[in-house]
Amino acid sequence: MLIAALPTGPLAANCYVPAAAPDGECVIVDPGQDAAEPVAKVLAEHRLTPVAILLTHGHFDHVWSAAEIADAHGIPVYLHAADRDLLTEPGKGVDAAFAAQLSALLGPGPHREPSRLIEVADGDVLALAGVEYTVAHTPGHTPGSVVYTTRSEDGVPVMFAGDLVFAGSIGRTDFPGGDSAAMARSLTDAVLSRDDDTRVLPGHGPATTVGRERATNPYLRDITG
Repeated sequence: MLIAALPTGPLAANCYVPAAAPDGECVIVDPGQDAAEPVAKVLAEHRLTPVAILLTHGHFDHVWSAAEIADAHGIPVYLHAADRDLLTEPGKGVDAAFAAQLSALLGPGPHREPSRLIEVADGDVLALAGVEYTVAHTPGHTPGSVVYTTRSEDGVPVMFAGDLVFAGSIGRTDFPGGDSAAMARSLTDAVLSRDDDTRVLPGHGPATTVGRERATNPYLRDITG
C-alpha cells in the first residue's frame, strides 16, 4: 500500500495520500493549508486519480484546501456532521484571539463548503479506491473528530488518527468544542483497544504505533491508571 505523507502549512498538519498501488485511484486525508500544490505533485508522481477526500475533523489546518481540491477533481468530501459548521465558520473551532487572526487571514466568511459533502458516522465502512476505511467517532478534540482505519497489504491495521493521538502526546481539548472526558473515552475505545502493531498516522508529527504509545505516552498511561 502506498501512503504519501505531506506536512503542510505553518502548523505542519499532516496530509496523507493513501492508495492500494501506484497507477490507480487514491483518497486524500486532511488537505490543510497550502496542500493543493504538494498533493498535485504526489498525484502526478505516482499517476494517481483521487476519488474522495477524508477529513478527520473540521479544524482549519486540516481542511483548508479540501474544497479547492475536491471541486477541481469533482470528488466528494467526507466529514462527521458535528464538525460541518467549522468548514464555513473556522473561527468557531478556536479561541477568540486565534479566531481574530483567522478572520484577518481568510476574511470574515462565511466560507463555502465543498460542492459534494458526505457526512460520516461511527461504524461506517467506506469502500474507496479499492480500499476499505472504517470510521470511528472520536470526540474530544472536536465534537466531530473521527479516525479512519484500514489495513496494509500484510494485514497490519493503519489508522489515520487526526488530532486524537500523536507520538508522545494527545490532541488538545481547550478549544471550543473540546471535551477532556470525551477525549479520554475516545482514546480508550479507539486507541487503547487496538492491537499493539496498529500503525498510527497522526495529524501532526511522526508516525507511531499503538504499542509504542501504550508503553511511553504519558497521557495514555494516565488513562490506564
